[in-house]
Amino acid sequence: MTEMPTYTKKDFASDQELRWCPGCGDYSIINSVQQAMTKIGKKREDICFISGIGCSSRFPYYMGTYGLHTIHGRAPGFATGIKCQNPDLSVWEITGDGDALAIGGNHFIHALRRNVNMNIILFNNEIYGLTKGQYSPTSVEGTVTKSSPYGSLDHPFRPAELALGAGTTFYARTMDTDPKHMQEMFLAAEKHQGVALVEVMQNCVIFNDKVHDEYTNRKTRDEHVIWLENGKPLLCGKEKNKGLKLIDSSLQVVELGKDGITEADIEVFNSSNRSQAFMLANLYHPAPMPMGVFYENDSKESYEVQLMNQIKGVQEKKGKSTVKDLLYKGDTWTI
Repeated sequence: MTEMPTYTKKDFASDQELRWCPGCGDYSIINSVQQAMTKIGKKREDICFISGIGCSSRFPYYMGTYGLHTIHGRAPGFATGIKCQNPDLSVWEITGDGDALAIGGNHFIHALRRNVNMNIILFNNEIYGLTKGQYSPTSVEGTVTKSSPYGSLDHPFRPAELALGAGTTFYARTMDTDPKHMQEMFLAAEKHQGVALVEVMQNCVIFNDKVHDEYTNRKTRDEHVIWLENGKPLLCGKEKNKGLKLIDSSLQVVELGKDGITEADIEVFNSSNRSQAFMLANLYHPAPMPMGVFYENDSKESYEVQLMNQIKGVQEKKGKSTVKDLLYKGDTWTI
């Protein structure tokens, strides 16, 4: 058995110069990804990064691993094919809110539905950055951009709701201003056996600056974030004097000590509870923003495992065949 190399973060950096706008959240994300790669227990040649089109999609050029920069919105198809061809690879898809949820929406939801054992990192800055600042599928109503000068009329996608509805077996949320938490989420995604989506609330300093500032700014986030921890009550507020209570089939913010409410009334978090995950996904401003692993289900066998088992079963029954056998099978004719 070949001994596993000891890697440093530099081993996962390519010789290419990072080229994003100064202050872009992408710098923090790639640093956290490279650091996480040193801990997943895979050789560099057994890791592959796939991207579509967008600012985030420069990622494969900057990683000291195998990678492909593919077609707008079609990265899930490439990643699925790669994983099915070589199930031992650690496959990571890098995408943005426009790439994944607009032109790539169909491919995105079916990758989640199939439960291919790959990791998807969704950079959500609620804007089209590469094409210079049009509103995206996650931009909130009223967002003023070059393509919506009087304010966007579209109701935005909420990636958490969309992913859970599509059948993802793992969903987590993190932020570009917390490298330690990002690494924890990336490592949890890699450990999961099945499709794993990590949404990163990322800042576009040029076209949508400070869009997530309330809950990513270190000075304010303690008041506006709920950190999800299994078996612990869903408390929030800088002084942990608020929490989420189940009222009329939804989670609502209540204040401890008011109207006789105690910590015993606060909902306890359970990442295997899909219904609770949906309720957390439906928390909107001014409610606090949940951060962490919302949902994880390891009981569903991944797509490529099922595929390999199916192929093995057919081969045991009918024997192995060749491409020539396939071409000359059934109705054929000579011209």
